[in-house]
Amino acid sequence: MFDLFNVISPSLFIFACAVTLLGGFVKGAVGFAMPLVMISGMGIMIAPDLVVAGIILPILVSNGWQVARAGLGPARSAVIEHWRYITLVCVMILISAQFLRVIPANAMFVVLGVPVVVLCAIQLAGWRLRISPAWRRPFEWIAGTVSGVLGGLAGTWGPPTVLYLLALDTPRHQQMSVQGVIYGLGSVMLFLGHLKSGVLSAETWPLSAALVVPALLGMSLGFWYGDRIDQKRFRDVTLLVLIVAGANLIRRGLMG
Repeated sequence: MFDLFNVISPSLFIFACAVTLLGGFVKGAVGFAMPLVMISGMGIMIAPDLVVAGIILPILVSNGWQVARAGLGPARSAVIEHWRYITLVCVMILISAQFLRVIPANAMFVVLGVPVVVLCAIQLAGWRLRISPAWRRPFEWIAGTVSGVLGGLAGTWGPPTVLYLLALDTPRHQQMSVQGVIYGLGSVMLFLGHLKSGVLSAETWPLSAALVVPALLGMSLGFWYGDRIDQKRFRDVTLLVLIVAGANLIRRGLMG
């Protein structure tokens, strides 16, 4: 704990745990958005590079749970069908993660906030991109690259992945298993990328490890609650909250 409180105060640690608990709850209930909740929420009071370090292990462990819960058979099918997208996401996460520490803090707030607001607003508005079979391959390369860059810099490639799957008219019952594989493999790349970048270090890993506990607790509550609520309504409320939080990150980036 001594090492943990060298990088974050006890009060901020409690705040980070509360945000992580909420993020895990949302992920358990709707299948994604834990990194968005953690980045948007923790970014209000905590430095961006420490926020990204803090989310790495919770993302890795929670996505592993999501893959295991969906089953290995659907996971194998997801890899076969979406291998181009998955490959680009993983490669670009590794590459873009190396640039996190060279971006100024104010710019990082904008980098984190703009994708949150734009991607959540698109989903909330109900706009759905339709991709014909003839354009699927180039769309996979472009979408995978964009998602991977956002993943490496901001630790979040969930909303672009959701939009990607919707654009391909992926059946609803397949989306959870596909998302689990994409998020799971991407989180491994995020872990490796930030080991190399230095964001996840001897000083920051205790924070990330400590946040695994509230993340998993939140997910278990989310799994239980998600079976008892209207998914669309809860998803819309979550997106609205994320838009407000993302707008606050942009404000911090522009106003200092």
